[in-house]
Amino acid sequence: MIGAGALAPHLIRVHAKVRPIREVAIWGRRPAEAQRLAGELGRSLPVALGRPIEVRAAADRRQAVAEADIVSCATLSKTPLVEGDWLRQGQHIDLVGAYMPDMRESDDAAVRRARVYVDTRAGACKEAGDIVQPLANGTIGSGDVIADLFELARGQRAGRPPGDRTSITLFKSVGAALEDLAAAELAVGR
Repeated sequence: MIGAGALAPHLIRVHAKVRPIREVAIWGRRPAEAQRLAGELGRSLPVALGRPIEVRAAADRRQAVAEADIVSCATLSKTPLVEGDWLRQGQHIDLVGAYMPDMRESDDAAVRRARVYVDTRAGACKEAGDIVQPLANGTIGSGDVIADLFELARGQRAGRPPGDRTSITLFKSVGAALEDLAAAELAVGR
């Protein structure tokens, strides 16, 4: 997890709930915040999940990214925090912060190396610096955005094939009002 702010614990909990994650490393610009969050989740996650899970603060962002199977970012960064040179085959990069054209969580090399998916094409291709900037400078073309959530959910486009351990996948979310409405309806229904 890159970022130790308000979204970080929720992203960690969701990923750990749907994947057999055994270890979480949290990196933050303010190490004390990463340490605090690691302590909090280190106590609560094993109880909530009913399985052991190690949660620790990471001092070395590069090393943490290189070792992770899933890299999730939730920051307001204007400069890349995930570099393509650090990535290895099979990783998934989850970018949910940096929601404006002048913000970045990944560099051009990371985007170029990855199979790119977005929450909405309209939002990501106009608002998300992680997509807008590589499109503008020619690192990727619009056809390099493989699918959005609607296409994936409808089965119109495929995500990572089962058993694919070589592709690097990158998901960029800028948020959409429709997603917020669906989540609210689900919560009210429960």
